[in-house]
Amino acid sequence: MALKKIKDGISKFFGKEEEQDYVEIDLGNEVKKNKIIVKPFVLKKFDDVTEILNALREGYTIAVIDIKPIKQKDIIELKRSIAKIKKTAEALEGDIAGFGDSTIIVTPSFAEIYKVNKLTQEKKEAELF
Repeated sequence: MALKKIKDGISKFFGKEEEQDYVEIDLGNEVKKNKIIVKPFVLKKFDDVTEILNALREGYTIAVIDIKPIKQKDIIELKRSIAKIKKTAEALEGDIAGFGDSTIIVTPSFAEIYKVNKLTQEKKEAELF
C-alpha cells in the first residue's frame, strides 16, 4: 500500500499519469483443428511408414493401414514397419491393433481400441457349447 502511494507520487511529480494497459484478444478468428480424420493407408514398402507416422503425430488422425502388399512382398520389412509404427504409437500414448490378416488400426491418445482377451473369449465360447 505504501509503495503504491510512493509510485503514484513519483508519477505525478514527473507528469506521468498512470494508464491501464491491456491487450484485446479477438477470439473469433481462432482456427481450431478439432475434427478427427480416419485415414486409410496402404503399406507397400518400408518408406511408406513416414507418411503414416507424420499423420499420427498431428494428433487428429486414426490410421487404417492395409499391410497386404508388403506382407506378400517381404515379411521382414513388414515386421520392421510394424515395429516402427508401434513404437511411435506408444510414444504418443496411442493404441494399435490388428484386424484380420491384412489391416492395422492406429489411434491417437484420446481413442482406445477395444481388444478382447483371448482367454476370456475362449472361455465364453466354451460356455456356449
